[in-house]
Amino acid sequence: MKKENVTRFTVSLAPTLLRQLDEMTAQKGYDNRSLAIADMIRAQLIEHQQKFGDGDICGTITLVYDHHKMHVQETLTEIQHDHHDAILSTIHVHLDHHNCLEVLIVRGQASVIRKIADQLIAAKGVKHGKLTVTTTGKNLPT
Repeated sequence: MKKENVTRFTVSLAPTLLRQLDEMTAQKGYDNRSLAIADMIRAQLIEHQQKFGDGDICGTITLVYDHHKMHVQETLTEIQHDHHDAILSTIHVHLDHHNCLEVLIVRGQASVIRKIADQLIAAKGVKHGKLTVTTTGKNLPT
């Protein structure tokens, strides 16, 4: 990808907000405010794309479920097989005698990934689920 030129622009902030930005910038180890602000803008653009766009995204679907609930594992497996092209990998962990944690690494069209996450999270026996997305990095400058 071709390196883009940098554009300067001015931002006006209340002193308290600026102080908090500077504290966060230092705590996170950024060299300067511009890098911190650029990361915040990228994060918001990625979140916006996930919620409203339909571009290519990647991320994880995290599920916690009781494997003793009737048919929960069959249901989850069936949904995953229906979308094998978007699910890159899965990790399954036994948390205790009843509860399992499953993390699916996914990539694909945002609307498809949201649909898969919604189906899995809504499956009977799933106690908690969350879709976490990020960018593929393809069209996002540093």
